[in-house]
Amino acid sequence: MELINRLRQRLSDEHLMFAYRGEVTGDNSVGLLTLLEKEMEFSDFSLLGRKRLFMFVLENLQNITRHGVSKSEEITSLVVYNKTADGYTVSTGNALRKNEVKSLKSNLEKINSLEPDKIREVYRAMLQDSNIGSKGGAGLGLMEMARKTGNKLDFDFLPINDRYSYFILSKTVDAGGKGISDQAGTQGTFDTKRVAQLERMMKSNNIIFIWAGPLTHAISKELLNFSETTMREAELEQNLHKRVFATLIELLQNVAQHSPGFEAEQHFGIPLAMIRKTPASFIITSGNLIRKSDIDHLTQKLDMVNRYDEDGLKKLLKVALMGQDMSNVSTGYMGLLEMARRSGGRLTYKFDEINGDFSYYTITVRVRAKGLKAH
Repeated sequence: MELINRLRQRLSDEHLMFAYRGEVTGDNSVGLLTLLEKEMEFSDFSLLGRKRLFMFVLENLQNITRHGVSKSEEITSLVVYNKTADGYTVSTGNALRKNEVKSLKSNLEKINSLEPDKIREVYRAMLQDSNIGSKGGAGLGLMEMARKTGNKLDFDFLPINDRYSYFILSKTVDAGGKGISDQAGTQGTFDTKRVAQLERMMKSNNIIFIWAGPLTHAISKELLNFSETTMREAELEQNLHKRVFATLIELLQNVAQHSPGFEAEQHFGIPLAMIRKTPASFIITSGNLIRKSDIDHLTQKLDMVNRYDEDGLKKLLKVALMGQDMSNVSTGYMGLLEMARRSGGRLTYKFDEINGDFSYYTITVRVRAKGLKAH
């Protein structure tokens, strides 16, 4: 649970909303974009601002799928969304072969040296070039990003080893659709070190994705779609895939069940969902604000579920499904029971006091792959 505390502090300090570390594909790119779209329903972003930000994300993800290094546990891509008073910042990271860095850096520096009118002129010329237009490369995507977002692109290259460098590209767009860039002297808009540190933290803790923000029905649905697509593409054993997916459903419903409302969450503790992957299991965590008056009753239900082994959980579930009379302590605990049954392990939970009215409730479930020892 110490990881959760550190993570919550980081989420707050950096206004981090979403982070995904893994392979970016054509299929899961749709989920990555839709998640941002659903979250922006809570903002006052103009239609122009949304269009410009979505275009940047789409072009950037397409560039990663076309030009990034192929899937690897050690070297993989990163997609990060931050929500600040300035607007939304989208940052991506992906590995490149070192012999590609010089050309890409030259393209980016050239784009950033151009005035908006000149960018449009160069872009039109590139489109008219049959070789560039048909291949869609040679900086055309980058030029499109700069043309549509109306300002310079923030970027950096960090060495990984003697073969690869890590390319970080970032864009901040405000509510009116205006791009904000560190190139223009803005403080704190783009921080290479923070992005790199986040990637290392996620790697060292086996984190696939983190969501921190409202968990409405629409957002929960997109998180489920995204996780399902990502797991399906990873070619997991089917039963494990189903159990992880079912457990995530129950955890997200658990968050919704205990939510004290959007306004309280914004002030005292936003919901969190996270998936980690080890060689032998998936570790799924949710966190949410809860009224202190609900804690005792919930604790009794959690402890009751944790007292049973796998056979006991099956029998308990059968009783509940048959609608037999059960004590007040055990009613309304079907989601917890399902999580424990599907994971085959205990539910680890914690309540951190926030103030006289609220605590922050964190629950973690480990879903083990059958035939493998847990690490």
